[in-house]
Amino acid sequence: MMRSRTTAALRILAAILLASLAAYSYAAAAKSGESDTVAQLRAGKNFIPTKVYTEEEDQAILALFKGLRVADVSDGMDKAGLQNIGRMDPAIQPLWKDTKHFTHRFVGIAVTQRYVPTNRPPAGQRPIEEFDKWKNDWYGKIAPEAFKPLIRKGTALVIENPESVDVGPIGSNNSMGWRERGCIGVVANATARDTDELSHQGLPIYFRKTGRGIRPGRIETESVNRPVVCGGVLVVPGDVIVADGDGVIVVPRERAEEVAAYARQTIDGDKAGRRKLYEKLGLPVDDSVK
Repeated sequence: MMRSRTTAALRILAAILLASLAAYSYAAAAKSGESDTVAQLRAGKNFIPTKVYTEEEDQAILALFKGLRVADVSDGMDKAGLQNIGRMDPAIQPLWKDTKHFTHRFVGIAVTQRYVPTNRPPAGQRPIEEFDKWKNDWYGKIAPEAFKPLIRKGTALVIENPESVDVGPIGSNNSMGWRERGCIGVVANATARDTDELSHQGLPIYFRKTGRGIRPGRIETESVNRPVVCGGVLVVPGDVIVADGDGVIVVPRERAEEVAAYARQTIDGDKAGRRKLYEKLGLPVDDSVK
């Protein structure tokens, strides 16, 4: 209960701060004599809204997708008229695979963050105390994990980070904190580090390649829980993320129920047919046909 109240308070505070900044920028532009429309655009404008869903609504959607594979969901997207939509670049692959119980698979609700390359000067050589202060300030003020209070049961964290920067925003320590809050999987457009430990710890991580540097001096947080591009596709907060050995697919939230219904028919038919073949071939039943 306390965490829910804290999360709600943080969301309200963030909304107030954003509104205040927008109002200030708008007022400054308006003083220049520009029209209201131009003043709004000059202050910055987002055209894709972030719709807010309750945790109960998220869980209801996740129940519809439980056990579905990327292939099933891809078929469901086809049936819904969304051919070739939402399928991330095949280069986005799981860091590790469990081919016995398939624990590398996950279905979650997107929470997003966008990192961009910094244009600030590097720290240079400094005494340890000064360097640590610089580093901690960067973590806290320039590249914070602003998404952390938004994580709840069933969250799929989707990170847009630049391929061009050798940095690992996903690591062995911070990812365990996300998991403690309820994160069930992470998808990154580019990189992660501490990959040996990440593989051992068991949180599903989908990414493009390894990165080795820390965030300070390399990337900045541009936005949180706004639309991002990951693996070449649009991800809007609240979308359904499905990930397995075939990669990652993103289902637009407003079409999720329709997609899940057809995907369920697909996997039920597949399992029934494969169970019969298992029997004929004398193969023991495994998790893939249960």
